Amino acid sequence: MAETPAAPRPPEPVPLLVACALGIEHLALRTGVRTGAPAPVTVLRTGMGPKAAERSVVRVLEGPELLDAAVVATGFCAGLAPGMHPGDLVVAEETRDPYGSTPCTGTELLVKELVRAVPGRTVHTGPLTGSDHVVRGHERGDLLATGAIAVDMESAATLRAATARGPRPVAAVRVVVDAPEHELVRISTVRGGISAFRVLRAVLPAFFEWHRSLLLPRR
Repeated sequence: MAETPAAPRPPEPVPLLVACALGIEHLALRTGVRTGAPAPVTVLRTGMGPKAAERSVVRVLEGPELLDAAVVATGFCAGLAPGMHPGDLVVAEETRDPYGSTPCTGTELLVKELVRAVPGRTVHTGPLTGSDHVVRGHERGDLLATGAIAVDMESAATLRAATARGPRPVAAVRVVVDAPEHELVRISTVRGGISAFRVLRAVLPAFFEWHRSLLLPRR
């Protein structure tokens, strides 16, 4: 009697890499709601600045566990547009830096899930630009004139490094901690920084739903 061939094993779910730069960002993500992830999740602290972000992302994506991971760059950012407030969210349609731009995946879905995860918070969409230093004063206006709505130091480098290692879904979601009418100096001691910290703690479920949608079979 012929043996029945074993059913093929389902493919392993694509893991999720969530990258942030600062210890306070990592703390917010680590202590936030972690239930509901459809696949393994790694929260990586890259260190501050584009070079540190690029090095860290390349290193972890070379490992077999995260070789094909979807990648979300997150943390705090400086808003560029008038009317932005600390605690607002920015979902990038693309990230930009001097090396080019990286389009983001599933922006509309992320906006929908963030509105659900953090009700009452304004969500802005548009280009997110990169800088190698903290942006102050007139630089905000110069960057706003390029069409960017927010700036941070790591997102563009993170997504560029990730896509250079192979095609994969990527996204950037940032919480405004500093805006034209609400410029701050020390994140940990200013009300706006505390508000942004609380928002960042709440965003992981939105990332998980975005990730889950990527794992569904396409019709």
